[in-house]
Amino acid sequence: MTPTIGARIFHKEFPPITRHRLALYCGASGDHNPIHVDLDFAKKAGFPDVFTHGMLVMAYLGQALTDAVPPPRLRTFSTRFVAITQLGARLTCEGHVAELVERNGERCAKLALTTKDENGDVKLSGEAVIAL
Repeated sequence: MTPTIGARIFHKEFPPITRHRLALYCGASGDHNPIHVDLDFAKKAGFPDVFTHGMLVMAYLGQALTDAVPPPRLRTFSTRFVAITQLGARLTCEGHVAELVERNGERCAKLALTTKDENGDVKLSGEAVIAL
């Protein structure tokens, strides 16, 4: 079955991002930038609090995508960071069919990807190409 343009391929909600999650991500990724874990540092830089690593937000989107699409069918995955994701944000990741294409003789779907917070503010946008 070929999906139709506009069809939702996935929709996944994540729990609020906590300080603990940020600390765990720092350890796992090796990204110890204090803007993500040190409240005093963040305030001195002009922010009200620490904020989430952009790559953690991208990881949530990647997880949502590969939960819905088996990784061997994934051809490309790219994102653009749109806005800072605040501590406590509840992220929702979605992917919709934007276009049906042929790549290298293979039927594929180009997906439009978004990650939004609980207010509907886009934090990440991107696209993926998946084999059908």
